[in-house]
Amino acid sequence: MSDEIIQLETPFQFNEENMKKVDELIGRYPIKEAAMLPTLHLAQKQAGYISPAVMKHVADLLEVTVMKVKDVVTFYPMFFEEPVGEYVIRVCQTLPCALRDCKVVLDHLKEKLGIDVASETNLAKGTTEDGKYTLMKVECLASCDVAPVIMINDDLHKNLTPEKVDEILNNL
Repeated sequence: MSDEIIQLETPFQFNEENMKKVDELIGRYPIKEAAMLPTLHLAQKQAGYISPAVMKHVADLLEVTVMKVKDVVTFYPMFFEEPVGEYVIRVCQTLPCALRDCKVVLDHLKEKLGIDVASETNLAKGTTEDGKYTLMKVECLASCDVAPVIMINDDLHKNLTPEKVDEILNNL
């Protein structure tokens, strides 16, 4: 990632409250780099996604290269490098969920939201025009006993039917 790209974008800075949290996080670890995951989570929560400017700011704070931060961001599927909806809906598609009709839940969400499923290379395709929802398929949400399941941001919803999905969306 070149400095030229980063300079085209508005620089990122943590707000005062989040900077205090970052300082606290860094203080918990023997080396600054060890605070990378929680710092990136905080940055994504503030910025909405991990842009090149966010990566640069985190790298500077943790005294690592931008490429080291990018390696982490691209390795973990919970970090996004482009804008996503306010609510990110992850639909589990592993065998236990498939056997309990996750496809019915997924098809219902696609129809109700009027979008397709996002791909790793095209999150916009799975995001509603108003930017409220992003729909994704994931491999496992570790809740096989209560399949089918979805996760909306950090909240797990289980034993789903299309009717339950409607109720959940209405309560967001």
